[in-house]
Amino acid sequence: MEKQRQVILITDGDDYARRTLEMIAREIGGRCISMSHGNPTVRSGPEIVRLIKKAANDPVLVMFDDSGLTGEGAGEKALKYVANHRDIHVLGVLAVASNTHHKEWTRVDICVDRDGNLTPYGVDKYGLPDLEIGRISGDTVYCLDELDVPIIVGIGDIGKMSKQDHFDIGSPITKMAIELILERSGTNGATEHIEKDVT
Repeated sequence: MEKQRQVILITDGDDYARRTLEMIAREIGGRCISMSHGNPTVRSGPEIVRLIKKAANDPVLVMFDDSGLTGEGAGEKALKYVANHRDIHVLGVLAVASNTHHKEWTRVDICVDRDGNLTPYGVDKYGLPDLEIGRISGDTVYCLDELDVPIIVGIGDIGKMSKQDHFDIGSPITKMAIELILERSGTNGATEHIEKDVT
C-alpha cells in the first residue's frame, strides 16, 4: 500500500475560499486542489482522490461545497468518499459556517472567531461567536459527525468575515485555523511526495 496523503478537508468551495486556500497552501509549503473548488462541488470523490495523489507536497487542502442544498449533496458525498479512502489520512476538517436556511449543523472541537480568538462556542458566517457550545450551522457539514477525524475546527465564511479575513490582508483567520489543525496533528510543515502510480 502506498503512503497515505496528508489532507485537510474544507467545507467551502467558492472563489473567495479558492483564492484564500491557494495562498495559504503556498505559505505552508503544501498544495491546494484548485480543481476541487465549485459552488456546488462538481468533481466526484474518485476524481478528487486522483488529484490529491498527483499533488507534489503534503498537506493537501481540498474544498467541498453543497451550495446550500438540503441533505447530503454532491459536496458531502465527495467529502465522505475522500475522508474514508484508504490512501488518505485526514489531519482535520475546517467546518465553515453559513446562514443556511436548512439548519444543518455539526459538532466542532473548537472555533476561531473573526478576531482570532479560540472559543468553545460556535461561530456564524461573520465569524462572531454563537450561543451554542461545540456546534456550528453550515451548508456542507451534515455528514461530518459520521467521520472519524482528529479535529474539526469551526470558522466563519472564508475570505470574508466582514473583511477581517480578506485575501488582501493575508486571510489571517483561515490561516490560523489551518495552522491549528497542523499543530494538533503533529505535522511539522510540508513534505514532498513523489508520485508513483495514481491509478
